[in-house]
Amino acid sequence: MPGKLARGVLESIGDTPLVELERILAGSSLRVFGKMERFNPGGSVKDRTALEMLRDGIRSGELEPGRSVVVESTSGNLGVGLAQVCLYYGLRLVCVVDARTTSRNLAALRALGAEVEVVTRPDPETGEFLPVRLRRVRELAATLPHAYWPNQYANPLNPRAHIRTMDEIGQALDGRVDYLFCPVSTFGTLRGCADYVRERGLATKIVAVDAVGSAIFGDPPAPRLIPGHGASVRPALADTGAADEVVHVTDLECVAACRRLVRREAVLAGGSSGAAVAALEKLADGLPRGSHCVLIFPDGGDRYLDTIYSDDWVFEHFGEVSHLWKEPGDGAAERAAGGSGPGI
Repeated sequence: MPGKLARGVLESIGDTPLVELERILAGSSLRVFGKMERFNPGGSVKDRTALEMLRDGIRSGELEPGRSVVVESTSGNLGVGLAQVCLYYGLRLVCVVDARTTSRNLAALRALGAEVEVVTRPDPETGEFLPVRLRRVRELAATLPHAYWPNQYANPLNPRAHIRTMDEIGQALDGRVDYLFCPVSTFGTLRGCADYVRERGLATKIVAVDAVGSAIFGDPPAPRLIPGHGASVRPALADTGAADEVVHVTDLECVAACRRLVRREAVLAGGSSGAAVAALEKLADGLPRGSHCVLIFPDGGDRYLDTIYSDDWVFEHFGEVSHLWKEPGDGAAERAAGGSGPGI
């Protein structure tokens, strides 16, 4: 079947593959599917949000190409999506990121013409970067001429972008989606998918996958290593009633699940994708036989090669933990190949 012609790169956003994962839960009766958002042109699910928020501003006249300045706080992925849209439409972009933003996301932002401000000191009261990022964005929005703050944390266009995400999933599976595992940060993806489920009266159960140390569901914020998963400030879009169940996942569980996923399925996924896998593993034994479980994979692992997929980084933060993802017989295979390190 011939591919669809896209009129410009932005028209290629969405319609990402839904891939059945047949090896991640060995011996399970569950059918598991991954929604591969890395195949958006900017590399993540945030492309959908960026396009929805900025296209609406352009249509309304609030954003003027060649004049307006978009300012936003981001951990990286939304910034890349915004940079892509801004460059396409001739808009200036200032991204406020922090010290946890990956080097690869920073490089992508700059390659796409974004101006980048890096917050290096956390908020003294909470120890988190997000409050500082938000304060700086408010300052920029108040002082830069013709500034426009999309505010992904409160903008209803954020969840609206993901009604289509859930529609794509439903169409691919002929409406049979028993469980949706959705990592949370701004709450846009989960809320949009939940709105779709509610409006159509579907039986899909929504599982929110949050980070240990995240404040979204009322826990006190604590330090986290994986950018883009969880939040230190509860976003205005958060609707805790939209989730039927909440699973909290540690940084180490994210890392180990990412590495199991790449070993078993050859899927190189980002940290929050690993969190979705870890959440499924926690609940799998209690789910009805034959359930169709869809996992949102927000981005790919190429932006985490210096962290999640770096043996040195993992050892620095967690020690020797490779037993969490090695399969039976891996040691013998390594010895036969002459290897000695932990490896992925």
